[in-house]
Amino acid sequence: VQLQASGGGLVQPGGSLRLSCAASGFTLDYYAIGWFRQAPGKEREGVSCISSSDGYYADSVKGRFTISRDNAKNTVYLQVNRLKPEDTAVYYCARGTVVGGTCYDGMDYWGKGTQVTVSS
Repeated sequence: VQLQASGGGLVQPGGSLRLSCAASGFTLDYYAIGWFRQAPGKEREGVSCISSSDGYYADSVKGRFTISRDNAKNTVYLQVNRLKPEDTAVYYCARGTVVGGTCYDGMDYWGKGTQVTVSS
């Protein structure tokens, strides 16, 4: 089981990125996939999640971030728009623990993160 996050970079405030989480070793459609982020000196926080039955967005990103999945490519995307400096963090994707489970069942496999830096 592997997850690989990519697509981060340096963007100006108000800019956009599309983050990708490529999964291998399992069928992505069967699991919840979450996006998390951790900024320097801060705890990791859940940003968004998608499963076959539920999903969520953190209040701080609602209306700006959109999660989607392409089962044919075994990839989950996070479109991040109207970026703010406070969105600067390492973004990680993770897999839910339960086959057919929800976003609230916990995560077991984590990918290496991708850095998003929002600065002028």
